[in-house]
Amino acid sequence: MTTMLEVAKRAGVSKATVSRVLSGNGYVSQETKDRVFQAIEESGYRPNLLARNLATKRTQTLGLVVTNTLYHGVYFSELLFHAARMTEEKGRQLILADGKHSADEEREAIQYLLDMRCDAIIIYPRFLSVDEMDEIIEKQEQPIMVLNRRLRKNSSHCVWSDHKTSCQDAVSQLIAMGHRDIAFITGSLDSPTGIERLSGYKEALLQHYIPLRDELQVEGKWTPESGAAGVATLLERNAKFTALVASNDDMAIGALKQLHESGIATPGEVSVVGFDDVAIAPYIVPSLSSVRIPVTEMIKETISRLIFMLDGGEFNYQQAFPGELILRDSVAAHVHV
Repeated sequence: MTTMLEVAKRAGVSKATVSRVLSGNGYVSQETKDRVFQAIEESGYRPNLLARNLATKRTQTLGLVVTNTLYHGVYFSELLFHAARMTEEKGRQLILADGKHSADEEREAIQYLLDMRCDAIIIYPRFLSVDEMDEIIEKQEQPIMVLNRRLRKNSSHCVWSDHKTSCQDAVSQLIAMGHRDIAFITGSLDSPTGIERLSGYKEALLQHYIPLRDELQVEGKWTPESGAAGVATLLERNAKFTALVASNDDMAIGALKQLHESGIATPGEVSVVGFDDVAIAPYIVPSLSSVRIPVTEMIKETISRLIFMLDGGEFNYQQAFPGELILRDSVAAHVHV
């Protein structure tokens, strides 16, 4: 195995000079740097990563905490793809830690990434409260950004989408198209996102003086199976509805299938709207109308902000990313007879 001393001899410099080139500490002329890097390439030398990290106090890694209940969905695959790609563009590695099933386990995942000496950490929380995350951010030296939740104290350390307003706007658009009997399949109600979207649905009905009907609300679990089961439950209740909003696209796709198997035409008899605008949404039949959450833009902002913080910058502003209803073939106006 090639050593640093052999690289130094090949480049005609001291071992200390090679160390300075690799660590980036201290002045070394460009000509000398070029000779050192050429010697490294020719000799196949691989620097000791741990030693370099201890010297530079940087590991060139970003940590990401996500609970494993999100792993199976299309939404998470899109989130992880963009996070990995943008981390790569910044010349860093992404390390994923599992937040598992509780706030304590999310804390353990964060601590694992801190122990791994990640330069900065992104938290996509499900169980930790806003107050707990504010406390974690204030206690740690490493920059920490929270994705998809709005913080109270450290607003510049979070990037979020206003799910309540996005859902409220989507339901209001259905109402503007003549729908009054609008069913809703919730996400898991231990999920902040699920709760916010349900709140937006209720707020839209109240805003337009449409009574809330308990028989039109069904709890789902983010999966296509729960979307299909939600429609089956609505039909068993003999609930009358001309539109259906599902809290994510997976459930909306399951709902479309169950409506089809039950002989109910979409959008002729029931219009359907999902959330997240997954890549397959335009290609199913009928193409799925969906509220687009700008995941790519949110992750880009999160990572850019972390890198800026690592370089000594400070943020003193907050930013929300609004959702947008993309209307496709699964929605039609309702004409009252």
